[in-house]
Amino acid sequence: MGARLRSEERELLLDLLALPTAGPLETGPGAPPPRLPEALAVYARAAEAAGLAEVHRGAPRAAELDRPDVPLTVRQRADDASFLACQPSLVLRLGAELPRSATVMFNVHLDTVAGLEPVGFDGRRFTGRGAIDAKGPAVALLAGIRAAVAAEPRVGTAVGVLVQAVSGEEGGAMGVFGTRPLVEAGYVGALNVFCEPTGLRYLPRATAAATARLRVRGEDAIDDCPGEGHNATVLLGFLAQYLARELGTVPAPRDPVCVAGLSTGPLHNRVYGTGELLLNLPYRDARSGRRAEQTVQAAVDAALAAFRREFAGVPEFVRTAADCARITRLDWLKRGLPVLDNRHPAFEELLSRQAGIHRFPDHEPAFTCDAIWTAGLPDAFTVVLGPGDLGANRAHAEGEFAELAQLDGFASAVARLLVAFARHRPRH
Repeated sequence: MGARLRSEERELLLDLLALPTAGPLETGPGAPPPRLPEALAVYARAAEAAGLAEVHRGAPRAAELDRPDVPLTVRQRADDASFLACQPSLVLRLGAELPRSATVMFNVHLDTVAGLEPVGFDGRRFTGRGAIDAKGPAVALLAGIRAAVAAEPRVGTAVGVLVQAVSGEEGGAMGVFGTRPLVEAGYVGALNVFCEPTGLRYLPRATAAATARLRVRGEDAIDDCPGEGHNATVLLGFLAQYLARELGTVPAPRDPVCVAGLSTGPLHNRVYGTGELLLNLPYRDARSGRRAEQTVQAAVDAALAAFRREFAGVPEFVRTAADCARITRLDWLKRGLPVLDNRHPAFEELLSRQAGIHRFPDHEPAFTCDAIWTAGLPDAFTVVLGPGDLGANRAHAEGEFAELAQLDGFASAVARLLVAFARHRPRH
């Protein structure tokens, strides 16, 4: 079964790409609020034309985010009413409300990473921030639902379709104010599909990630007397290199560690005594997550000891070396998040045999996405499925794009999946 984006769906994607929807955690203080509410309104109108009705729109209350599995960066901003108000989420339903056993849920995020990209379509390729991650898949999803309804009258009658169009997937929010509240409110199906690039192969796994923060809180100095203060730039630069080497050579099994943002200050004529270094640690199960946290703590202790030895005799850094352990603190912006790794033989047969969607190879690494919030959901199976590839299509990078053929391919996969579910869905 084939499905293609119609001209109005291509225009819809261009309209969505033209709306900047990077959330406040991506853009930082002082940036204009994202146009997510406007993007949701545009998407809801287009979905209505395809037969989907809006059943929910909004953001959770700040009190709902006061829990340990919410990243610190979100908890610190949640009391600002404008933070959540500009990042609502949307739920759409095709047909009447049906039991979970007769429902397929699709989740797609309309927020993006920061950085504007030129928006365009040359007849073959869409460009713009969100083209592949994940505004392009969001539009292709509607085309697939439309094609499924035309091919099988039981789609939307005997079986239901839910669409979650969410915010808060990017920026390290981990879906805690977008996807998680919707899942906990029961907007789920027996089969749940999270629309992320997988090369049109279904992936029944999703990692989570912990974020460690190393903070140096010392004293500044002027450039004429650099040894009078604490040099956070040199200290954090040393720690970054040490940790990159040590954590990168931890014996298998291990997940990759991203040594990420380092910041002290922008000027050349002063010594900065404060700064931060971030580490992102994906993990595939709770045990490896705890092991990664312990490994980082031990590596930081060893790195500080090494810095003290190497710089104790360098005049400009004697004070920094002597005080490095006292002025450096390791804390965690997020940790303890769930991990998805589920199996369901009947649904896997439906996907592969009836819908013609192949399984993502077990030897290829999974990635982190909002699908983690359906981990442990009873009587349900969750997969990640979408067009393209995060790296090859330059998601999160300059030059993000989606080929029209990739989006048409995803629309076709959605149509086949829904028709197969209507005709062959497992009975609990």
